[in-house]
Amino acid sequence: MARILIVDDDPDIVEACSLFLGKAGHTTRGARSRREGMAAVADSAPELMILDVMMEQPDDGFVMARELRRMGWNFPIIMLTSVAAASGLAYGKDDEMVPVEDFVDKPVEPAVLVRKVAGLLRPREG
Repeated sequence: MARILIVDDDPDIVEACSLFLGKAGHTTRGARSRREGMAAVADSAPELMILDVMMEQPDDGFVMARELRRMGWNFPIIMLTSVAAASGLAYGKDDEMVPVEDFVDKPVEPAVLVRKVAGLLRPREG
């Protein structure tokens, strides 16, 4: 299956995502900040990333996604967010400002995330 990097400052989210993605056959690695995440990308070349919006800074996830795309990384990114629930703001995919393939609201529903991961990986496998 796939190598998946989970970048979230909440260790419970990283652990939970790792658990249910591991049960689906994926290999996961966690990072707890934008800086750790960038190092992990360079070190492990993930096939998909699950990325939190708000970490040390409120826009770390957006900044990291843009930085990865500028560097030429093109693996799918699923953005985790609780911002909409907390602020009433809604985000959508935007190739320049929010260059991600999908959004998943926190709290994460395991079946939803596993299904989205499978859907984004399918065209890349085979």
